[in-house]
Amino acid sequence: MADTCVARVPVFSGLSAADQQRVAGLARPRLLSTGETAYSADDEVSQLVVVHTGHLKIFRLAADGTEHLFRVLGPGEFAGETTVFTGQRPLDFAVSLDECQLCVFRHDDLEALIRQHPEIGLRMLATVVERLSQTEHRLNSLTSRDVESRLANYLLSLPTARHDRVATVTLPLAKKDVAALLDTTPESFSRALSRLAARGLIAIGDGRSVSITQPAALQALAEAE
Repeated sequence: MADTCVARVPVFSGLSAADQQRVAGLARPRLLSTGETAYSADDEVSQLVVVHTGHLKIFRLAADGTEHLFRVLGPGEFAGETTVFTGQRPLDFAVSLDECQLCVFRHDDLEALIRQHPEIGLRMLATVVERLSQTEHRLNSLTSRDVESRLANYLLSLPTARHDRVATVTLPLAKKDVAALLDTTPESFSRALSRLAARGLIAIGDGRSVSITQPAALQALAEAE
């Protein structure tokens, strides 16, 4: 699994096949069941976790035990880069949303790898900068937009499938987790979803399926200040 995992990760994709094999030799494959923890805040081990298959949610816990969801990782994405660069303990939690196959790199192994291939460190840095930009955008959205606008923006960011010329998306998370990602309550999220449907902008399908029936209007709502 490790060589396939390395090949699909963008920060390793520019390496030669031989170098990818060397990187794969450092990877420690790990299989998680749904709801299992990949790492926790204050773990002793500093490690980079790369998702091969499945999804991980990354969150922190408030003093009252409330989860603050930061992002959801899919295949080819990684977490734990801060701890790997600094050697410090993680501040967040990573928990599987479904069955996950991971490739795990320890701090010392990855540090030696970056010394040998500085371009890997630069690509990781570029990814971190992009995440910071996305976080700033999200914070701006949370403070300046209502729940419907944030939901519209989120729906438009999801991969689409087309059926009878209508774009359909599938929520990758349970509604309560999407609500947390949008910094709202499950009740407010459900009401916002129903209001968008009542306005004819979307159609709520079975399970987690949502059809975007008026994409231009939904885009205008997403961009509204």
